[in-house]
Amino acid sequence: MKTSLAQEPWVRAADTLAIMAALHAGAAAGEVVARFVGGCVRNALFELPFDEIDIATVLTPEEVTQRLQAAGLKAVPTGIEHGTITGIVHHEPFEITTLRRDVSTDGRRATVAFTDDWAEDAARRDFTMNALYADPDGTLRDPLGGLEDLKARRVRFIGDAHARIAEDYLRVLRFFRFHALYGAGELDPAGLKACAEAKDNLGSLSAERIQGELFKLLSASDPVPTLRAMTATHILQEVLPEARHFDVLDRLAAIDRMTFFEADPVLRLGALVACDLEGMKVLSDRLRLSNAQKARLVGLVGSDFKIVSYLSIREVRRAAYRLGKQALMDRIMLHWAADPKASNEVQWRALLAMVEGWQRPVMPLSGEDVMRAGVPKGPQVGQVLAEVEDWWVDADFTEDEFSIAERLKAVVQAVVF
Repeated sequence: MKTSLAQEPWVRAADTLAIMAALHAGAAAGEVVARFVGGCVRNALFELPFDEIDIATVLTPEEVTQRLQAAGLKAVPTGIEHGTITGIVHHEPFEITTLRRDVSTDGRRATVAFTDDWAEDAARRDFTMNALYADPDGTLRDPLGGLEDLKARRVRFIGDAHARIAEDYLRVLRFFRFHALYGAGELDPAGLKACAEAKDNLGSLSAERIQGELFKLLSASDPVPTLRAMTATHILQEVLPEARHFDVLDRLAAIDRMTFFEADPVLRLGALVACDLEGMKVLSDRLRLSNAQKARLVGLVGSDFKIVSYLSIREVRRAAYRLGKQALMDRIMLHWAADPKASNEVQWRALLAMVEGWQRPVMPLSGEDVMRAGVPKGPQVGQVLAEVEDWWVDADFTEDEFSIAERLKAVVQAVVF
């Protein structure tokens, strides 16, 4: 494993150098007032991608703002109450946060004070692998033994696990999420015990925070072993009592790995839970899912379309039109995951390819066409249009204008006259 980040492209990038140069303007020779911290350091050591570059600094938010602006850089007070200023270089954001120490906590939020002590800042973080810093030149700083834990792929709380969890009960879920993403082997015993003893406090967390952690955990390459550990300690039941189908989720994750598909947490959630239509709605509301996410979950159980690996092209087109492209692909993936016959893999892949390449045809008739055929304005227009559409779909979306016109006449005669 790397012992320095000096050769990382993002450390040497011009935008990064500009931010660090601005923060160190006026600093004494050899003095380090800002370091990289958190996810960018951790993931770089794991050789994994990350979303943003976080920087910790002994400078106050006011000093950060002044130094950035003096260098001609933009400073945005995105989290000023927590000591965070976002520096922007060529539209690239860098979150810069003043070193902090906790003054008080209540399990949901903390009151903090600024400090210039790197050890105090490290001690208030959750896991040792998240308390790794790197100097502007890439030199690693490891005040709490996080590097050894990272090498061992061991997720370990900083100091006393009970105390860290009491500061923010979300850390119970973060412990499992980090193990699923970065850990290996058995979970840290002390951390596992502390999490199990704190499970009754999870009800104090907001639905949005719980949802966020669940989705991140479900996005792991192989989330099921960790979810089973959560079940064994009765923690998963506190936040997702509907979780039942571990085998289906396990197979779905295996398909993703085999096909190099990107993990889809919404689909994986649907695979894991045992819910009927009403249950999916209740679950979606409880986790504060978006309307689009809720529609996807409901779409998994809201129709009696039979999905099998040997659907014909015509049946695929019909199902895609009725269910929608996304809903059909979701159902195909779940049925593939539930299929015990590995030999059907080629057929399932072919079905997905058919749906991906499908373009929704446009119904060739409108309400105005129906009224021109003799139907007075009113509810009968929609009734006639729906019946002709059903026939058109069953006719595999025929483009034969004569056949469509004849069908319209027949339906009008039957409905109106």
